[in-house]
Amino acid sequence: MRTDLFALRHIGIREEDLPQMLRTIRVNSVDQLISETIPDDIRLAKPLALDTPLSEHEYLSHIQVLSEKNKVFKSYIGLGYHESITPSVIKRNILENAGWYTAYTPYQAEIAQGRLEALLNFQTVIAELTGMELANASLLDESTAAAEAMTMLFDVRSRDQKKNNVLKFFVSEEILPQTLSLLKTRSTPLDIELIVGNHESFEFGDDYFGALLQYPGKHGQVHDYASFVAKAVEKNIKVAVAADILSLALLTPPGEFGADVVVGTTQRFGIPLGYGGPHAAFFATKEEYKRSIPGRIIGVTKDTDGKPALRMALQTREQHIKRDKATSNICTAQVLLAVMAGMYAVYHGPKGLKYIANKVHSTAVTLADSLEKLGLYQTNTSYFDTISIKADSSKVRPIAEKYEVNFLYVDADTISIALNEATSIKDLQLIVNIFAEAIGKEAITINGLLSQSLLENKLVRTSTFLENSVFNSYHSETELMRYIKKLERKDLALNHSMISLGSCTMKLNAASEMLPLSMARWGNIHPFVPVEQAEGYQIILKELERDLNIITGFAGTSLQPNSGAQGEFAGLMVIRAYHESRGEGHRNICLIPASAHGTNPASAVMAGMKVVVTKTDENGNIDVADLAEKAELHKDNLSALMVTYPSTHGVFESSIKEITKLIHDNGGQVYMDGANMNAQVGLTNPATIGADVCHLNLHKTFAIPHGGGGPGVGPICVAEQLVPFLPGNPVIKTGGDKAITAISAAPWGSSLVCLISYGYIKMLGENGLTQSTKTAILNANYIKNKLSGKFDVLYTGERGRAAHEMIIDCRPFKENGIEVTDIAKRLMDYGFHAPTVSFPVAGTLMIEPTESESLAELDRFCSAMLSIREEIDAASAEDNNNALKNAPHTLEMVTNDKWEFPYTRQQAAFPLPYILENKFWPSVRRVDDTYGDRNLICTCAPIEAYAEA
Repeated sequence: MRTDLFALRHIGIREEDLPQMLRTIRVNSVDQLISETIPDDIRLAKPLALDTPLSEHEYLSHIQVLSEKNKVFKSYIGLGYHESITPSVIKRNILENAGWYTAYTPYQAEIAQGRLEALLNFQTVIAELTGMELANASLLDESTAAAEAMTMLFDVRSRDQKKNNVLKFFVSEEILPQTLSLLKTRSTPLDIELIVGNHESFEFGDDYFGALLQYPGKHGQVHDYASFVAKAVEKNIKVAVAADILSLALLTPPGEFGADVVVGTTQRFGIPLGYGGPHAAFFATKEEYKRSIPGRIIGVTKDTDGKPALRMALQTREQHIKRDKATSNICTAQVLLAVMAGMYAVYHGPKGLKYIANKVHSTAVTLADSLEKLGLYQTNTSYFDTISIKADSSKVRPIAEKYEVNFLYVDADTISIALNEATSIKDLQLIVNIFAEAIGKEAITINGLLSQSLLENKLVRTSTFLENSVFNSYHSETELMRYIKKLERKDLALNHSMISLGSCTMKLNAASEMLPLSMARWGNIHPFVPVEQAEGYQIILKELERDLNIITGFAGTSLQPNSGAQGEFAGLMVIRAYHESRGEGHRNICLIPASAHGTNPASAVMAGMKVVVTKTDENGNIDVADLAEKAELHKDNLSALMVTYPSTHGVFESSIKEITKLIHDNGGQVYMDGANMNAQVGLTNPATIGADVCHLNLHKTFAIPHGGGGPGVGPICVAEQLVPFLPGNPVIKTGGDKAITAISAAPWGSSLVCLISYGYIKMLGENGLTQSTKTAILNANYIKNKLSGKFDVLYTGERGRAAHEMIIDCRPFKENGIEVTDIAKRLMDYGFHAPTVSFPVAGTLMIEPTESESLAELDRFCSAMLSIREEIDAASAEDNNNALKNAPHTLEMVTNDKWEFPYTRQQAAFPLPYILENKFWPSVRRVDDTYGDRNLICTCAPIEAYAEA
């Protein structure tokens, strides 16, 4: 046994397991199974040309050496990114804890109450600091959130504004440059006209629907926006404000001066810089926009016993349901980072946050005072943490870099300095020494922080915040550690059992892949440092791009998109730019099969395309005749086909090359959704099937953890003709020669977690990656055959094989009164998270076991499903009092003195022997979704509720 071989640790199936599995599947070898699953004409002719795999020990040494190539300067660049201090209790118990980072999106609320509570805390923090009524459970980054605010305000325009085709959106010149770039990207396909200007001199016409302000401004000035907002309100123009979350502990919240939307990032609430991400953005608004707000919302409801429970609220507004009618394609949140940021607020409480904010402000005031005593001029009249100094940049910069310090050099004689929670008096002294040396003067000694405020009185916050019990109870490490553990115990994650979600690939997130995330030389680098300071990162990002090119067969990769849906949008925008470059900007028709993921049509509409849905045949495959007819019909305006491969139904369609040729013959490009790439790596690839661009879910196929619903990373890989159009960044050059504007805020998106996928590829190598794909297909077909005769698989390939996932049909069980939801909830009693429910077909379960699971775990899952099938057979449509309808069963329910059910407590909680060894208890009974939507509560209970209790 090669104990130094990472593939041995990543892949759950052992060599000795194969005979039994192959007998069950009825094949002689794994290779026979693969040949019966994947069409011969798309199989790769030769192995992937990847590096020799490293052992875990070699990889950790390698990553440490690379980290030392990064120069970790003290960065005071600002522009929305600030060094922060991650409390060790949060770092150890959440960021480094598989119980938190391996959980899935909380669609099954009964086994996700811990995560949901942590997210409700986050929403409360955002709503109260911003002064708004409603907040979502995080977005991707500040710039994306600002773009979502613009598009939401566009969607909620008044009837007259829509009738008169009002398209103008005012953007303050104080906005962050990366946000302006992303606004350009998002506004262009929707024909929104951006007007950038000075908010103080600007006068609204009748042709504006909205505006965006920065608070404080990009170089630190805190403006009084009250009169601007009042003028906007007079003309029924909605206002969004991009705000610094820490500053709102001291500044008047935007909600109090009339903002309609407040967005920003929570990065400075204890989240590492990570060369740009991942960081949880926030989005807060008025309750009247609850049906339009993008992203996920956590709401309070009740369970079957009438007890409080949490769940994801108002899901009907999401792109999964609304598809091409959706106003946003946002699918991934940044849950893990939102949980950390929320816990940062829990740990410090309102008094702690005020202390940190006041200290940061005092640090800025002290520095400004010291520099002014040197004879330098500071231009900001009111500021929170960022001062603007008039000095010769050409003289200051080389001295600053000599002392390993970065400032923001605005122009030849203006330097912006953004201070932060981690800035010490020693750091301040070094900054003063740098400027003194640059102007040839004696440095002034700083002995302590000044306590005066440089905020105008009318801008100072007077309202209270975070008075709820949860923010005033856990301020010692012992208390917070226990609170985090209490929440963790309510959640079923991969550290408990297999999560067999189809289309989501919940595979092992190996410890060796995760460890570098905690290393300071990866975590403490600002995304806008000169690239030569980030040599370690540059090596890794370029290598990862190269490896993804090899795996996909394409010529270029952009790592910038920081979610799968954002990757979809990026790919379509690149196709759009390609057509425009050829004088064919009129091409705007996007063909999408009926079975496609809901983000596909939503992304196409965002990219300015018109969606034409194509049929699927009785076997669940793309109806080629219908596709050909529609491609021919729209050939003059055909832009793209969006296709998932293998299909969302878990089938390698043999007609795929015919399909892609049809599109090319009619002038279009082929976008392949990479959701199911776990069935392709090493065996086939997007280039071979004839695609032109694909996005890859690094949080699926390439081992970045789902983190309870995020971080997600969705890079795009493109064919040669599309490389020039890969997205750029306004601060650090990225992308192609004809780069489209930004897709996300940071140049390389969520760079920190790209280390995980880099490690995954480097430790598996060509053989390990290919073996992983084969094993994923093996495991899926093993489960399929084990369940055969008891559960019908809805679609299979031409030779009866599934790809890496399959759909089982639960609709016939309605005869017994059993719905697919009952099976999902009953699986919780067996210690399993349900597979994907009712997607892509209502009333079905989509199962994907991944390559990481052992044969023993596959057998446990199959035993659970077969046992549930016996319970279904015993159920009656006339009697709902059975274990399936009453599932899940909580500890409180089973230990209650009163038991009035026609089955035993053992049948309820321990239906199979293996459960006795490792019982997971759902913390609430089945939640009431309808009640939660009708009575929307999305923040923690007010302090009065605790007093009454």
